[in-house]
Amino acid sequence: MNYKIKKSFPKDFLWGASTSAFQVEGGYLEDGKGLSVKDIPSPRPGITDTKMAADHYHRFKEDVALMAELGLKTYRFSISWPRVFPKGNGEVNEKGLQFYDDLIDELLDHNIIPLVTILHFDLPQALVDLYSGWLSRQSIEDYVSYAKVLFQRFGHKVKYWQTINEQNISLLIPGFYGVKDEDPDKWFKMKYQMHHNMCVAQSKAILSFRELCPEGKIGPAPAFFQAYPASSDPQDTLAAHYLEEIHNWLLLDLNVKGEYPHLAFSYLHEKGYTPEIYEGDLELMKKATPDFIAFNYYGSKCVSIDRGPTRIENLEYEGNDIRKRKSNFMDIPGLFKTVENPYLKDTKTEWMPNVDPMGLRMAINKLYDRYRLPLIITENGFASTDILEEDGNVKDLGRIDYVSKHLKACHDAINNGAELFGYCVWSFMDLLSTSQGFGKRYGLVYINRSDEDEKDLARIPKKSFYWYQGVIKNNGENL
Repeated sequence: MNYKIKKSFPKDFLWGASTSAFQVEGGYLEDGKGLSVKDIPSPRPGITDTKMAADHYHRFKEDVALMAELGLKTYRFSISWPRVFPKGNGEVNEKGLQFYDDLIDELLDHNIIPLVTILHFDLPQALVDLYSGWLSRQSIEDYVSYAKVLFQRFGHKVKYWQTINEQNISLLIPGFYGVKDEDPDKWFKMKYQMHHNMCVAQSKAILSFRELCPEGKIGPAPAFFQAYPASSDPQDTLAAHYLEEIHNWLLLDLNVKGEYPHLAFSYLHEKGYTPEIYEGDLELMKKATPDFIAFNYYGSKCVSIDRGPTRIENLEYEGNDIRKRKSNFMDIPGLFKTVENPYLKDTKTEWMPNVDPMGLRMAINKLYDRYRLPLIITENGFASTDILEEDGNVKDLGRIDYVSKHLKACHDAINNGAELFGYCVWSFMDLLSTSQGFGKRYGLVYINRSDEDEKDLARIPKKSFYWYQGVIKNNGENL
């Protein structure tokens, strides 16, 4: 086997930070934007909505200037589908495209490489109303049409693209993309059909990308779940294997190989969840090999065999709040369940249950071993309830510790021979957390607002901002 082992971060390593459209932009229905599924759900009491968020839509120049001060090499952001196609298809909204034109130009003017995500959760609500969104094959054609507009408009300026963010997480939660069924078996059948349709859509978009952007690079953007068996019981080892097969490889094997992994597919067949696969779907996927794999990682899972009932009895939960779910949607009754990892119990924080830098090192090595494609981490970050102190500082030492340890894990994986070409902190600035609003903060930049009060939305670099600035300047040599 011939590959060169790199003993440090590559000199052209893409040091970055990430956000997503609905979580930072605001500009709710402004300049012709349509509704997305993330605009529709009523927030829980005390949690703000998408109308203002961090007001990036009006303050992007100020934000990009801060990115340049930070020293970012790349900025990973998403484009809002309903800002470009208010109804999901049909007429294009020129004002929406112009916003992203201006943002991309501003980034390039500051020597920051744009990394664009085509879809980050905010599916147009109009498509859910019209044909149940991803449940219909029509969604494939509408996604491809949307993506082609982006490629044609921005392809000469944007080299790196991601297809769909965290497909494997979004389909864990009933109703996340606007459709669900109270009957668990019907819901699982629906979600695996949506999963298949999304994989076909990504592959068709990649083939169009090859024609329209021959110099560009494109890849999927899953979350990765590193799973450990809860004990040396072989049944627990099999349970951990099942979790990774169903929650990692079921998506990535389709994205990269155009194949269903055999263990996951046998589970679908046994339970009656096998999706309708059209003739030519898998052949199309085989032709659409991505250029790289982008992935998001926050922590690991500890897994035990589940010897209980083999059927989910209900799908009750309260919003998307992981602390208030009545069901753990990652678990599969009769197959596996997630349990506390006794070796990580002391790493728990208010918002971070399984902090595990070694899990990131293992994730990088597993992905590279399985697919032999270049890798970039597009989300890795620390959530906390940050406090703006009277002296105007935010001393987020926990975030510095978290990112530092995970970057060391990246360095170790590079030393193991993995090809990792970039790392993006989640997130550049505080943003609207999917289910916890502005009470849960990830940013390197503090946004002066709360869920109840928009205040002045001032941008205030945290202590982690200046620490990461030094990391970038020294290409990670000071870790």
